Formats: sequence, structure tokens, C-alpha cells
Amino acid sequence: MPSDRLGGAVDPGPIRSEPGSLLEHVVVAVFGIDDEDRVCYWGPGAQSLFGHEARSVLSQPAAVLFPEPAPGEGPGGAAHLAERARTLGYWRVRLPALHRDGTVFDCGFRVFPMTGSTGRSVVLGLASRGDELDRVKTNLSFLDALFETCPIGLVMLDEELRYVHLNQALADMDGVPLEEHLGRRMADIMITSDGGEYQRMLRAVAQGGQPVIGTLVGLRTPGHPDSDQVRSVSFFPLSGAGDTRRGVGGLLLDVTEREQAILEATAARQRLALLDRAAAGIGTTLDLDTTARELVEAVVPDFCDACVVELVEWMDETEAFDPALPVATRRIASGTTLPEPAVELVSGLEQVTYPPGSNIHQMLSTERPLCFTVDEDFATRTVVHQQRAQLLLDSGLAGILMAPLIARGTVQGIAMFGRSAARAAFAEEDLGLAGELASRAALCLDNARLYGRVQDIALTLQRALLPSAPAGGPYVDISHRYLPGSRVTEVGGDWYDAIALSGDRVALVVGDVMGHGVPAAAAMGRLRITAKTLARHTAEPAALLEELDVCAQEAGIEWATCLYLLYDPHTGRARIASAGHPPPLVRHRDGTVHTIGDVLGVPLGVGGVPYRAIEIDLPEGATVALYTDGLIEARGQDIDTGMDALREQLRAPLGSLEEAADRILANLLPDTATDDTVLVLARVSSVPGRPQNG
Repeated sequence: MPSDRLGGAVDPGPIRSEPGSLLEHVVVAVFGIDDEDRVCYWGPGAQSLFGHEARSVLSQPAAVLFPEPAPGEGPGGAAHLAERARTLGYWRVRLPALHRDGTVFDCGFRVFPMTGSTGRSVVLGLASRGDELDRVKTNLSFLDALFETCPIGLVMLDEELRYVHLNQALADMDGVPLEEHLGRRMADIMITSDGGEYQRMLRAVAQGGQPVIGTLVGLRTPGHPDSDQVRSVSFFPLSGAGDTRRGVGGLLLDVTEREQAILEATAARQRLALLDRAAAGIGTTLDLDTTARELVEAVVPDFCDACVVELVEWMDETEAFDPALPVATRRIASGTTLPEPAVELVSGLEQVTYPPGSNIHQMLSTERPLCFTVDEDFATRTVVHQQRAQLLLDSGLAGILMAPLIARGTVQGIAMFGRSAARAAFAEEDLGLAGELASRAALCLDNARLYGRVQDIALTLQRALLPSAPAGGPYVDISHRYLPGSRVTEVGGDWYDAIALSGDRVALVVGDVMGHGVPAAAAMGRLRITAKTLARHTAEPAALLEELDVCAQEAGIEWATCLYLLYDPHTGRARIASAGHPPPLVRHRDGTVHTIGDVLGVPLGVGGVPYRAIEIDLPEGATVALYTDGLIEARGQDIDTGMDALREQLRAPLGSLEEAADRILANLLPDTATDDTVLVLARVSSVPGRPQNG
């Protein structure tokens, strides 16, 4: 320890405690007393505390630092300090001390003996003014009492808005143990729905901005996930003392009861936000199952812990609801965040029957959302099988809200929302929200169901108008496939035909009418029947397309593609004409594939442009591939890539044409094709009925 001796350096100033502590501004005097009770060390802070310079006090009796004792009081302060230090090893005491100017002041001492390498013993003393020590103690006591007993939430955050210190009142307010706060960000505990405004306010304070006083904030916490709170918060920047980091100090007061209007507004905003998300997320497609899943995804877990959507299986939608009859439904979507057995409960059945007198019947009779407590009475009245009823009781669901899905004045289905006991029970406002959600979903489901019916009609018409067994004749082996697009894509106008003509000739036709649905299917049927009729009376393919073009214009068909191939087995030649259709491919027996790309023409319905035909050789065993663009076109893929893939499939050994057609479609079409697809494979032979493999 440095000390001033006679002739020593200039006093550098008082020694203070480490930066950042409450003792930083308390002067600490360091001095030493030898075996003869004389001052042998004089630290830098001693002059500031006692007023003596080192040269005037060193080697002087230590009694100079204390007032004279009264008669009969025993030894003076210096002797008493030294004796206690040597006897006890460490002693702490408050004694009056004497300043050089003669004033007496209260002083706190800590003394203990020290022995050097020579064996000489010295009593080392540390001293500070009593009033400064009292001030520090008062501050510490105040802070301790404040954090322990203050009913207002107190918090200290670092620059990253992480919890450094908080009191129990704030932990209780959050419903999260105090120790689980430390190190976590405030945004993880105080969850707001204000678009980040609260966090931006805190960051501004942390960066040295102006304090925030009495700002009201609506929030939820992980400890009370279903309880909205309103708090009055005040925050101020912590400048950082010494080498401590900057941060934010805060006071938080729960004013939920006082600010019930804000609480209700927060809940209303959350309900509106849920409705907005549902409006944007439900009905993105015209697929029934997808629409039902979108409703489930919109409400779980924001609104409830479990949800199922069921369609009512009415024998006749116009029949009046009879509460004396069971209600049969088909569950088309479900979801839950709860563990088993809740997962089995919501997803374990597809066909559900509710007995007369069930809560479902009560809800359907009122045609309004109703809420029920899950108990034995509810389970017995609602669930037919005892095992499923027990599953409901064990699922963890405490309440179920049922809402009818009504569209066009008819109950289309049922939506059920379930909450566990860990969440707040359904309230009156939740019934209104469920009704809004059900109304939105019912309209979308009804549109999807109507669209599905139109799809089924169009597909039925499409298949009825396509040939069931195209006639290839004895010299041509034919395999054909028609695949409609996915359920979310309307049926298109793709078509094909194989027509047996006089002289063993065979005409192959493939076409595609622009558009979808029933109009496209009807237009397709008209063109196919017309083409079949013209084929028997028109020997030239180009002339046939010209007649077909006139028919298309008269029928109001604005755009359709068509490829017509006429094969004569006796000459081994084929004549081909095209109306804007993808070119045919020819595979030879050796596996080589070439494209008949020099046959061009404008689509049917355009009019005014003559067609032309080309003639090619089709050698023994050659296979011709005719197709529509659904086989080679895909979103995000160049059509040349699709053509290359089809050629590669044809180069492989074909085997039977039926197997080849299945393999090509399986390898080229995605799981959810976006367009109809036709594929016709025709293998030619000069000998009637000869099987051809290759």
C-alpha cells in the first residue's frame, strides 16, 4: 500500500472506492500506527480527512488524531484502536476524531494488524467521515426497502432492454418468477399488439432520450396469457456510473381496472385483427377441404385451442330441420394445439352422428352460436359412443363454442371451437366473433361446394363427349389418356379422337379449346363431333381444318388448337395439318425420336388464313405421340424444357403402349397439375394385328 513519508511525493488526492458503487464519493483515509502508537503510514486520503500533511504527522503520536479523553475515561482513541486491533484482529467502531483545525467530527474506523517481512507489526486503519457513511447506509437501506416493499413494479434494463434487476411486485404483476425475468428481453414478457411502438419508445429512452412518464400500455404476459392488462409506465435513462453499462430504469403500475375502456379497446382490436386475418386467409381457393383448413388455421391458437369443421349430410338441402332425427356430418378439417387425447378426439373420425337432443340440435334449432361447458352431461348428450365421450372428457377442453355455417338460408355445416381450462372461458364477445367467422367461412364453403358441383358437371360432360374406345383399326395400336387438372383448376377443353376410315386409313385428332368449365367442354364436344363427321367426307387434312375453322367461327369459338394426322397403312405415309397445336413426335423402333416441327397453322376461330399439310413416312413399328400443352407446360418452366423431357421419355423402351402412357404421365405431370392433359400414343404396322414392342 502506498504511503506518504517525510520528503514524499505530492498528495495525489483522496482514495475512493471502486467506480460504480455507492461508496464512490466517500473519502477513505488510510494510516498506520506502530508498536509505540505513533503514526508510521499516512495515506493520500488521510490529509483530506484529518487536515494534517504527511511531514507534520509522521512519527508523531497517533493521539494527535483524537480529542483528549476526559479524566477517568481511560486511554485515548489511538491507544484504544491499537489495543483492540491487536487483541481482536479486526475491529470496527465509530469514534470522535480531531481535525487539524481543532474541530471534532464523527468518524468510522476499521483497524487490523499487519506484519511485514521483518516481523514488525503495524496496525492499519481505514477511516471515513461518519455522516458520509450514514448517507451511504441510508441510500442502501432506502433502495433495499424500496425493492422489497414497494407495491409499484420497479425494473432496471440494460441497453438491449434485458432485465437486470426488478422487484417482486413486478414479477407478481407479470405472473412470471423473478429469476425467470433476468437476462430475457422485456418484449418476451410484456407482449403488446401495438406494432412495436412500445419497444421503439423504450429504445429511444435507452439511447439517452427524454424520460417517459405515465404512458399507458395495453399488454399480455406469458404468466397471464388470457388476461389483458393496462399499465402506467415511466422510464428514464440510466447514464452509467463509472464503468457500468447504460440502460433504462422504470416504474410500472397496473391500472387495468381504471383503464377498462383501453382494455376493451385492446380486445376489440385483437378481434378485428383476427377477423382481418380470417378474411384474407379463408377462401383463397375454391377447394372445399382447403377452405375448411383455412378456417382452422385462422383460429388455432389465436382464438381457441382446438377447432373442427363439419359439413351436414342433408338428404335434401330444402328439407326442414327435424330435431327428433339424428344429425349426420362429415368432418373435413380439424386442428388442435393440445396433446393427446385431444388430437385423437378432433381427427379420429370423419363421419359423425349426433343423437336427437344433443347440443348440436340445440344450436341448429336456434341457428345461433352457443357455448357449452364440457362435463359429463355435455359428453353424454353430444357423443354417441361412450369411449369417444370419455375421450372428450379427458381431452383437456373445458368449453366448446358451436357456430352454424349458414349460406343461402341453409345450414351448410358446423364449426366448433374449444378452449382448455388454461384460457379464459368464452365470453359474449366471443360468440359474436365466432358468428362472424362462421358467416365468412360458410359463404366460402358454399362457393367451393357450388364450384365443385359445376366442376363435376363439366368433368362429366367432358368425359361423356370424349371417345371411350377410339378405333385404331387393324394396323394401328392406340393408347390414350385424358387427365383433368387438379380439383382447384376448372376442367378444360382438351380432346382427342381416333377415326377408322375406308381403305384401312386411320385419322388421329387432338385439340384444345381455350377456356375452362362447361363452356369449354361443350365447345370441345362440338369440334370433336364435327371433326369426326368431316373426316369421313374430306380426304385432305388441310381442307378439314378449314371446314373446322368455319364451324368454330359460326359457334363463337374464338380460339382452339387442333392437330389432324391421316395415316395410310398401305403406303406407310401420313399427312399432317396443324391449327396452332404443339407438334407431334415420332419414335422409331431404334429409339430415336424426332419432332414434326415444320407443320404450322393458326388456331381455329381466327379465320382468314389457309392451312397446309405435309406428308411424312411412318416406318414399320414407329410410334406417334400426340398431346396437349398440359403435358409440356408448367408454371416457371420453359416449354422447350417440357418438350425435351417428353422426348427423353419416348427414347426409353416403351413396351406396351398402356404402360408407356402411364409412365410418361407419372414422370412428367406434377401432383397437382394446373391444366388438363391429353396423351395419345399410336404405333403403326403394315401387318394387321402384329404386336409391336420397342
